[in-house]
Amino acid sequence: MGVMCGISGVYNFGTGEPVDPGLLKRMTGTIRHRGPDDDGFFMDGSIGLGFRRLSIIDVAGGHQPIYNEDGSCAIIFNGEIYNYAGLRSGLLARGHRFKTNSDTETILHLYEEQGADCVQSLRGMFAFAIWDAKRRQLMLARDRLGIKPLYYFLKDGRCVFGSEIKPILCDAAVPREIDLQALSDYVSLGYIPSPKTIFQDIRKLPAGHYLVINPEQVAQREYWDVHFGEVSADSPAVLTQRLTELLQESVSIRLMSEVPLGAFLSGGVDSSAVVALMSDLLSEPVITNSIGFPESSYDETCHARAVADRFHTNHHEYTVKPQALEILDTLSWHYDEPFADSSAIPTYYVSKVARENVTVALTGDGGDENFAGYRRYRFDRLENRMRRLIPTPVRRHVIGSIAKLYPKADWAPQVFRGKTLLTNLSGSPEAGYFNTMSAFKEAEKGQLFKGEMLRELHGYSTYSVFDDYFRRCDSVDPLSRVQYVDIKTYLVDDILTKVDRASMAVSLEARAPLLDHKLTEFAATIPSHLKLSGQSGKHIFKQAMGHRLPEEILHRRKMGFAVPLDVWFRRDIKEFAHDLLLGGSSGLGQYINLGYVRRLWNHHQSGVRDHSTRLWILLMFELWLRKFMINRGAV
Repeated sequence: MGVMCGISGVYNFGTGEPVDPGLLKRMTGTIRHRGPDDDGFFMDGSIGLGFRRLSIIDVAGGHQPIYNEDGSCAIIFNGEIYNYAGLRSGLLARGHRFKTNSDTETILHLYEEQGADCVQSLRGMFAFAIWDAKRRQLMLARDRLGIKPLYYFLKDGRCVFGSEIKPILCDAAVPREIDLQALSDYVSLGYIPSPKTIFQDIRKLPAGHYLVINPEQVAQREYWDVHFGEVSADSPAVLTQRLTELLQESVSIRLMSEVPLGAFLSGGVDSSAVVALMSDLLSEPVITNSIGFPESSYDETCHARAVADRFHTNHHEYTVKPQALEILDTLSWHYDEPFADSSAIPTYYVSKVARENVTVALTGDGGDENFAGYRRYRFDRLENRMRRLIPTPVRRHVIGSIAKLYPKADWAPQVFRGKTLLTNLSGSPEAGYFNTMSAFKEAEKGQLFKGEMLRELHGYSTYSVFDDYFRRCDSVDPLSRVQYVDIKTYLVDDILTKVDRASMAVSLEARAPLLDHKLTEFAATIPSHLKLSGQSGKHIFKQAMGHRLPEEILHRRKMGFAVPLDVWFRRDIKEFAHDLLLGGSSGLGQYINLGYVRRLWNHHQSGVRDHSTRLWILLMFELWLRKFMINRGAV
């Protein structure tokens, strides 16, 4: 089967210039952490492919690149194809000859038959590059939900690509100019949505897309999307039964491995469900790994321990303390661009703990997006109900005016979120959801950004990213629409990016059974009232798992994987953060109004407001600037 690894390459399709072998070696070397076991290279004039391998299955025969029978096609592949055995059998029956027992070679033979459409047959997570010498064609592809990453630079007849941005930056011809729209997106969201990256000339290949490059054309195509428009008419009982079967299948096909395999366990519904299903399928105790915090309000280890005891797992724990911030420099290197989801810290540590015991870990990622688990979905529903009750002119003019004058009440219960609630009600449901998801609101950017940057943005708004996806969604149902937007933005560019970099930093493969595309497609057909029922999110998911999970796990309040940033900024990292943000050597000042940052800092320190999320966004941007733009020591 497949391999977790890093891929990289260069194709001088317009110039025909030979690829520099030294460059390819350096590129592949920057992602050694993604594949410490092996490397491999293919070079043929204007094309060069590089590969790093973490062996999982077919340890003996999975060396890459892999070639077809006559050597005219070569593939480098990062991922796992879970249905490869059936595909392989069909290919053998049709006369294809295999040199290995790997899923990698299966993709290549499928490409021989179907060309770029081969992606339609694949069930799994993947990013791959196929070189077709007869057509002088390079194909790059990424899995449907974007579990595996792929970046590229495409300019002046050259394509430089990699599993991360670092390999691309090895090429001195790639400029390091900041994309100011991407920076604006980042301060809004804490991550940079596809296809942008922080660099103007480097792009993410979006999830569910492939890119075909030859001397005649460059064509990017979407081959998959999730559709919420076709709602199932089946009874709740039938849907629950089908969901149970799909969950079992999704976990089962992800248990194939020739190396030790375990799971992340937070004590939440999703990871607990995965562990329960694993324990039904494995003859040995599941190896589980958890992270906790000294602050009890953030600590979930007691819940994780309860699940571990219930299923008699081989359980491991680690407590994250503020000293863990010593690894921030490491994380800023691994994430390649500014990334402000602070749960990257515990994700890195749970990966590290897991890697001491296993090489593969199953995660609970995707449950919230597929089955409406986020609390913000409940608030969004409440706001939509209020919009229907309040006449539009009153909402837009009266409530909008009050919102501008209303102080942000961070101390209030979340249902009375003051300024956020009023601002959301004054606009459309789409604008309201974007406002909920924004750390720095669009209206604040006039104070946050320096004048020159504002001028260069020419009125650009990050809302356009969300608006594009709202327009594309094929459902009028409000919950389905925000789920669709989350799958296309937050899931792929925050959650999955976080897990991929944190796990691969320690050479651990993370598999996400709740993001099997067949499960996601099915979940999209489930009526919304079976996902969000009353005050309970993930209703049908809990029904499907009710016979396996204890009541206290199924119905406890959702905590998430939060880090106690508010406390850390006022106490444990106060000096460190102040020096970075407001010290004399801060790089922020080129883009950000430091006087505004100082006001945020002082408000937070006084305890009047909790600005920890915003300060963290700025802190991670400063760390990134120092590493990739000022010192350039990373690559």
